Amino acid sequence: MLRLRAVNQFYGQHHILWDVDLDLAPGSCTAILGRPGMGKTTLVNCIMGNLPINSGTIEWQEAGAPAENLLAYPAAQRAAMGIGYVPQGRLIFSQLSVEENLHIALMAGQADRHRAIPGSVYDLFPALYSLRHTRSGELPAQQLQHLALARALVLEPRLLILDEPAEGMTPWLEEEMGNIIDRLNRDYGMTVLLLEQRISLIRRVAHYFCVLHRGRNVAQGRVAQMDDAMLESWMIAV
Repeated sequence: MLRLRAVNQFYGQHHILWDVDLDLAPGSCTAILGRPGMGKTTLVNCIMGNLPINSGTIEWQEAGAPAENLLAYPAAQRAAMGIGYVPQGRLIFSQLSVEENLHIALMAGQADRHRAIPGSVYDLFPALYSLRHTRSGELPAQQLQHLALARALVLEPRLLILDEPAEGMTPWLEEEMGNIIDRLNRDYGMTVLLLEQRISLIRRVAHYFCVLHRGRNVAQGRVAQMDDAMLESWMIAV
């Protein structure tokens, strides 16, 4: 579905990503982990088109179709192609209602102006339906996170990128977030790219992992191969 080869990215003279390779298989959940400042969010911004890359390739491939050069498409068009993104910090429009936030996401994704919010969004988050006319700034933390997810899901993406979705969550909310990711991945067949520092969540929901250290993918494989000694060697808390 998504394939990165030898991706390099610079901020000015600073080399941030170094020859990063990554493969996301359809229907899989892959976790990107590493300490803060190691290039995880930069990598996602390159995939989404928010940052240019200096060299390398990023390819997008739908089932039964030839691979496409994702770099040829601007950020808004990448969302319309089927890539959803929930950024760290959520970035909700707090003065707008739940429903208005969802409609803005539809328009930002270049969807038909008259397109309705998919019923699957309210099936996943039924409480948001009853709160749809509520100003988003009045929502509790749990519903804010649901809204951030729902906003990415209105375009019915085939790849969903989640940046630190469990940040600041209690163990109970982390468990709920794991249930949601499981359901999207298993029941909806959605491919998930998860940027996360909570190893407990990664071990529960992900099939594959990739460790970024100073912008390089220094370890990767199946989550079953991810042991504590390897994590500690890259200074990742287990």
